[in-house]
Amino acid sequence: MANQPVNKGIKSIQEKGSGVFREGAHMMPSVSLMLAENVLKTVKDLKKPFITIINSYTTQIPGHAHLNVLGEIVKKELERSGVNVWYTNIGGAICDGIAMGHFGMKYSLPSRELIADQIETIIGAHPCDAWIGIGNCDKIIPAMYNAMARINIPSIYVSGGPMLSGSNKSDLISVFEGVGEYSAGKISKKKLDQITCDACPGYGSCSGMFTANSMNCLGEILGFALPGNGTITATKRTPGKKQYNINPQRIALVKEAANTLLTLLKKNIRPLDILTRESIDNAFILDMAMGGSTNTVLHVLALAHEAGIKYDLKRINMLSKITSNVAKISPSRMEVHLEDVHKVGGMGAILKSIYDGGNTPIDLNAKTVYGTLGSYINKSPKPDGDIIKTTKDPFNKEGGLAVLFGNIAKNGSVVKTSGVAKDMFVFSGKAKIFKSQEDALKGILAGKVKDGDVVVIRYEGPKGGPGMQEMLSPTAAIKGAGIKAALITDGRFSGGTRGLCVGHIAPEAASGGEIAILKNGDIIEINVHKHSINVKLSKDEILKRKKTLKPFKSKVRGGWLARYSSMVTSADTGAILKAN
Repeated sequence: MANQPVNKGIKSIQEKGSGVFREGAHMMPSVSLMLAENVLKTVKDLKKPFITIINSYTTQIPGHAHLNVLGEIVKKELERSGVNVWYTNIGGAICDGIAMGHFGMKYSLPSRELIADQIETIIGAHPCDAWIGIGNCDKIIPAMYNAMARINIPSIYVSGGPMLSGSNKSDLISVFEGVGEYSAGKISKKKLDQITCDACPGYGSCSGMFTANSMNCLGEILGFALPGNGTITATKRTPGKKQYNINPQRIALVKEAANTLLTLLKKNIRPLDILTRESIDNAFILDMAMGGSTNTVLHVLALAHEAGIKYDLKRINMLSKITSNVAKISPSRMEVHLEDVHKVGGMGAILKSIYDGGNTPIDLNAKTVYGTLGSYINKSPKPDGDIIKTTKDPFNKEGGLAVLFGNIAKNGSVVKTSGVAKDMFVFSGKAKIFKSQEDALKGILAGKVKDGDVVVIRYEGPKGGPGMQEMLSPTAAIKGAGIKAALITDGRFSGGTRGLCVGHIAPEAASGGEIAILKNGDIIEINVHKHSINVKLSKDEILKRKKTLKPFKSKVRGGWLARYSSMVTSADTGAILKAN
């Protein structure tokens, strides 16, 4: 069921598009300004459709540093077709890797709302008939998907493509884990410097199955982006360590996206004609099969909310039980990157393996911007057996994500099972409590976390953080130091996280969730097979501790983050903002 328009202005755009500028002589001042900005060449051009390009180009993110080139290609392609083209860049685009490890990471998840709101603002104030989003990293991608559903006029998304892997199949995670190795005395500073220089060779979203690439891949299956959106690399590999030559295949895809948008406009195909509960199922099935980032759960739930679709977290476990994990990509399999997946057929080949003659309930009739999902799967190659396994010989019989419930996660929590060693699926240990990511990282690097511990990081949820900052540094430090410990949090992890790391615990500590009452030494029991996470305490003891909890006080006093903290909901609802 489609959501109602968010306001009368958006409803008008859905019904009239740029027709608002043709309603009478009173709109001629607007036309004069369009002539001034050279979008219109003559008043007669007002009869042509208006298409808006919304780019997130910035040199602050390697995945976006080349989007200005791709944006100009889109602009020329659309202008060649004879439509009026508005072109704008949005702000607030954040590189999670650069923001990570300091206070700035708290702005990352809130930026998803900021960017979606900017797009609503741009199109709401400058009505158009269709739009194309150009993005590439973490929060920018889901923000554009959310805006597509919210505005619901013909639209399409195209990414800048994943980064090539670095020397010796390294990537950004190699650097984070290198910090852990260096701190444990396993490598020299010179070696860490070398890893740092070699891991990220050029343009593109970081090369493994991290959040950005997970969301770019899911876009193909949700139906908002073209096949290859998530796997065609940003650059073409050339001699030398640095890679800045844009991949001709990516350029071709960008041109195809522009022309596909014209078809969507002509046929009046809109995002809410595409996005259904079944298409969300399809996306989660792919997520399970490829072992995507845990953050996909957060973002897809928020997208479902934008579309007015109710989606139960428990449904994810149902899909996981019937979906094999047939692909492991860095960080779950460090030598495999998106470029390798593309060479063997990309997302279509993964879905072809999973469909397995109908044994997994993929909806082949699901609509997409390129036709039906079935058309994509049918023309895709069969699994190669190495990068993409078959369902007869999968990496795991069940999917790469699981939702755990228990007395410290009544509303659920999420774990990336494809990144968990099999001997860690059942784990019990003593709680080692930290009230922030920063405190936890200091404790881990100082040797305070030992084998058998369960690191608990709390007050890092959407409200408590605020902003639910990603915590790749502590998880990578544990992995790099070779410590056999679990980590649980009401915050979230990077898609680059591997190990027994349970995030998104809801309700969060700041909302009075049970994770807030844990004490050092409490026994935490995690059973991924049974989808359970519990503290070994009686109900009476839990209630007793909850009564002594002090009211939460936000860590920020003013500005955007304070407003966000007061309005945001918990992770089990997608960390959306309450309307009132």
